Amino acid sequence: MGAGHAGLAASHFLGERSIDHVVLERGEVANSWRRERWDSFRLLTPNWQSRLPGLRYEGPDPDGYMTVGEVVEFIERFAKVSRAPVRTGTDVTSLRRVDGGYQVTTSDGEIRCRAVVIASGACNRPTVPRFNDAVPASVEQLTPFDYRGPAQLPDGGVLVVGASATGVQLAAELRRSGRPVTLSVGEHVRVPRTYRGRDVLWWMNASGVWDQRFDEIDDLARARRLPSPQLVGTPERMTLDLNALASTGVELVGRWAAVRDGRALFSGGLRNVFSLADLKMERLLDTFDAWARTHGRDAEVGSPERFAPTRVPESTRLQLDLRSGEIRTIVWATGFRPDYGWLDVPVVDAKGLLRHEGGVLDSPGLYALGLPVLRRRKSTFIHGIEADAREVVDHLARYLALRG
Repeated sequence: MGAGHAGLAASHFLGERSIDHVVLERGEVANSWRRERWDSFRLLTPNWQSRLPGLRYEGPDPDGYMTVGEVVEFIERFAKVSRAPVRTGTDVTSLRRVDGGYQVTTSDGEIRCRAVVIASGACNRPTVPRFNDAVPASVEQLTPFDYRGPAQLPDGGVLVVGASATGVQLAAELRRSGRPVTLSVGEHVRVPRTYRGRDVLWWMNASGVWDQRFDEIDDLARARRLPSPQLVGTPERMTLDLNALASTGVELVGRWAAVRDGRALFSGGLRNVFSLADLKMERLLDTFDAWARTHGRDAEVGSPERFAPTRVPESTRLQLDLRSGEIRTIVWATGFRPDYGWLDVPVVDAKGLLRHEGGVLDSPGLYALGLPVLRRRKSTFIHGIEADAREVVDHLARYLALRG
């Protein structure tokens, strides 16, 4: 289910094993990339890292970052090369277990099958705090699914809520448009775009951090909840952290905690939030340095670097009157969640997430792909799906063989 990179990778390995299958897609191939990204969006990963089974980037700019149109074209090409049996425009409305297999109800009829791979993604719906209902009607509210570019917003100030990759990118773009921007900051992952002359994701890959398996991680639940790192893909390979944003005039405030009488109330403690993110970045850079020393790679990269701590504003607002007209738009960059409303099998926990062990759900013949840290830390990235899909399909094939 799903004809994004995860579902198509599963199809590739199913085809290699001559396992009869079909890929169901509610929209078009790479549908979420087409419909749910803003106009200036670029991948966080460099082009040389863009690869799928049997297909990799071979263009003239290996250190660049794909635009959303280029990502769509890349995934479309993979679907054609792998000859995936995709049925587009097919909406799944129900999946239930019957007679040792599954019955899938779709907008195009019923399908009976022995196994199912759910590859519909972890970002089907934006997450918005419940108190958004208390925001005055005069303030327009958007999520990243609604946002396309600054021109669609009314003139005036913008409050961006959330300081992960999406939040910092949109705050930077809106500030460049000339608007006053306030960024509400909670837990975040700070990393430089480049380190010792190489893209930080080169270090994640080379040092083995990204290959760490799910069964080697001490606190797997927390690892799967981590926000995306503060990165942006630009031709200049710029670092986009809170210091960079503050230097352009973006106002930083704490985590948005509540709305009371038309006022947004922000938590204090920005100093602690910043210090924790800085500390974790320093530990990651220490890991890279230790790897380079141990493997004799120091000579081929630059000297070790350390970065200035995140600057704490001299004074931080703890509340903001949303009725004053200072803020005309709120952009909720507060994360995403999957949508399993169609799933009539008891494999979803109280938080609405699939219960699984490395992509193997606790219902025989039911699998998942494309979720955070599914089998490795790189699971949700395009280049991370190949190993996950191969192993999940291996398990699926053994399951089918045992059933005869």
